[in-house]
Amino acid sequence: MAFASGNRRGFEDEPEEENFKRLTAQEAQELRARDPALSPWWVVGLQCVAGLAVALIAWGLSGKASVGWSAGYGALAVIIPAALFARGLMSQFSSLNAATASFGFFVWEAVKLAVSIAMIAIAPRLVADLSWLALLAGLLVTLKMYWFALLRRPKPKQI
Repeated sequence: MAFASGNRRGFEDEPEEENFKRLTAQEAQELRARDPALSPWWVVGLQCVAGLAVALIAWGLSGKASVGWSAGYGALAVIIPAALFARGLMSQFSSLNAATASFGFFVWEAVKLAVSIAMIAIAPRLVADLSWLALLAGLLVTLKMYWFALLRRPKPKQI
């Protein structure tokens, strides 16, 4: 409660120190080359591969096509919203400035969640003989690809 009582020594009209140095165009380019950004499309592609694999494994282990379709649909309930999210983040509007990028992130995350929930809700109408366990397996394996991509991303190059 020191601030409430008026004890603000050292804070009156003190200009904030700038503790950062602006990068030149060449320094920024070198920084980008050392630590490349991970493309969201690479993550979506990884999710596609994982979704296809889990659907084929589920089908092969069960011997039922409906189980494979259920697992594949669970994967699609992650892949389609993730692709919408990636497309939204990579749009020109989302890269105008920091404020629109932040706003765009939250808007597209909300869209991603809404589409995922809607897809899961309509799954019984779209997939014949739906296996909820297989759908959940496809969903979870595909969701785990975010972590796998984070662990496998390129390491920054040391200069």
